[in-house]
Amino acid sequence: MTTWTSDELQRIAEAEELELAPLRRDGTLRAPVPVWVVRDGDDLYVRSFRGTDGGWWRTARAGRAGHVRAGGVDKDVAFTDLRDDETNDRIDTAYRTKYGHYGGAYVDPMVASRATTLRLVPR
Repeated sequence: MTTWTSDELQRIAEAEELELAPLRRDGTLRAPVPVWVVRDGDDLYVRSFRGTDGGWWRTARAGRAGHVRAGGVDKDVAFTDLRDDETNDRIDTAYRTKYGHYGGAYVDPMVASRATTLRLVPR
């Protein structure tokens, strides 16, 4: 597995949204959807606003791979689950900090969707 460059991390983290296209089981990419993305150290994370009912999230969990685009970065990625409470706490804070200007109606569901946290790993 490869790692993000400092430039890629910064450009994606500074983007308001990430276009995410998960890979279906048949090997085709699902249509890209805009999702919020946050950074924690040298890692990037996404969550499903709709929780485990989110269609893109279910496809990403099943296929474990996809493609992302944000801040001029275009990259194939793997999706890995995150079950670490300490990291999830930092991701909660990152969502509140980056997207707090949208208000609780949008940010609270993202914070409540901890079970859907996926780490984006470049391929």
